[in-house]
Amino acid sequence: MANQPDARLSKWPTVAPFIGSALFLDFLGWWILRTSPQPLTNLTGGMISVCVLGGAVICVLPFLLDAKAQLRMDEIDTLAVSTKQIADVQKVVDQITTATAQWMTVQEHSTRSVEAAKTVADDMTAEAKRFAEFMSKANDREKAALKLETDKLRRAETDWLEVLVRILDHVHALQQAAVRSGQKNVIEQLTNFQAACHDSARRVGLTPFAADAGSAFETENHIPVESEREVEDGAKIEHTVAVGFTYQGQQIRRAVVTLEGDSQAAHGGPPVEEQPADSEAPDQSPQGELL
Repeated sequence: MANQPDARLSKWPTVAPFIGSALFLDFLGWWILRTSPQPLTNLTGGMISVCVLGGAVICVLPFLLDAKAQLRMDEIDTLAVSTKQIADVQKVVDQITTATAQWMTVQEHSTRSVEAAKTVADDMTAEAKRFAEFMSKANDREKAALKLETDKLRRAETDWLEVLVRILDHVHALQQAAVRSGQKNVIEQLTNFQAACHDSARRVGLTPFAADAGSAFETENHIPVESEREVEDGAKIEHTVAVGFTYQGQQIRRAVVTLEGDSQAAHGGPPVEEQPADSEAPDQSPQGELL
């Protein structure tokens, strides 16, 4: 479009022959008019008209052609602009296509990352579950082992306690036999021996106790030799046949006694009932004190 004025100026040399031809035809028509006799004949008038019209047509023809060419140029320019715009649109389409492809690639990588993260999370969950199961089994095994050791210690404690009680019962029987013998020297020695044994037993939590002669009978602490006998209220104790025991403050056996007025007095010998058992043993294990 910027070159169009120059193009129009460059066309004037081409237009000049048309203008010259138009002037020539006009001059020819004027000359015929001047030289023809009056009145003009039809032939003369027709020739003059043809010359004038021919000059006019020849004079206008280059401008018509120029206008037509200009119109074609405008159409070409419009088509060029449209083509350029279409090319720009195509570039935009290409950019959109590229961006779409890149976005699909990013989405694919993102999907893979999510799947990888999910796989890692599943693996971690499974590993945590396996670890929890392992710890639970290890804990159960440890509890079972501790329970077994505790049961062994309790059985050992019960056996040890039964043996110690029987030994002290035999010591008491020996002391009572010495008392019945009437030998003061033997009585003194066995009494001291019994006191030493009782003192040693107290150090491990086993405390012997005996009923004083003439004291009142207490059901929670005493039991008659005849265990099935019903003891009257206010009954007095005559003699202790077997001492009672408390272990770490808990009574495990009552003292076996005879009552005043009994026709039979059983002296000496270990008792036949209320031996320490698991049900009468204290709940707390005394292993800490024994060690």
